[in-house]
Amino acid sequence: MPISRGRVVIVGQDPYPNPDFACGFSFSIPPEVSKIPMSLQNILKEVVDDVGATQVHGGDLSPWVDQGVVLLNRVLTLDTGASNSHAKLGWEEVTNEAARVFNEHGAIFILWGKSAGELSQFTDPLRTISGVHPSPLSAYRGFFGSKPFSKVNEILRASGETEIIW
Repeated sequence: MPISRGRVVIVGQDPYPNPDFACGFSFSIPPEVSKIPMSLQNILKEVVDDVGATQVHGGDLSPWVDQGVVLLNRVLTLDTGASNSHAKLGWEEVTNEAARVFNEHGAIFILWGKSAGELSQFTDPLRTISGVHPSPLSAYRGFFGSKPFSKVNEILRASGETEIIW
């Protein structure tokens, strides 16, 4: 995706530790995988609670990507089965720069979790939604009911841009 098409950037922590879930988009899984990770289940539940429905079938978030949603992790690799195992190996510098560049192009950011929240120093506060990570360990501490999807669409509408069909 050209950077100029990136309208919304959703940032998580790191890839799923299960290699079957790998597809190159944070939080998403390949269409042929039927077991949906809990974090993604929580995201889809919040989408429905927030905007009333989702166009996502299974756990493949590529319909969002097709509308200019960038699905990025703060750390881009890990050891199989070991969450956060590649933190502090240099990926943060890469995602810092990605945040700077997407911000320069006017993207809206959703930063989920402490690690993703570190990127707020590179983003426009009026176009940044920060919150709790959707993992089962923290979702009930502020993720549910946070309404990030409708907030993104409010910002897009106010800017005269087309809303995301979540």
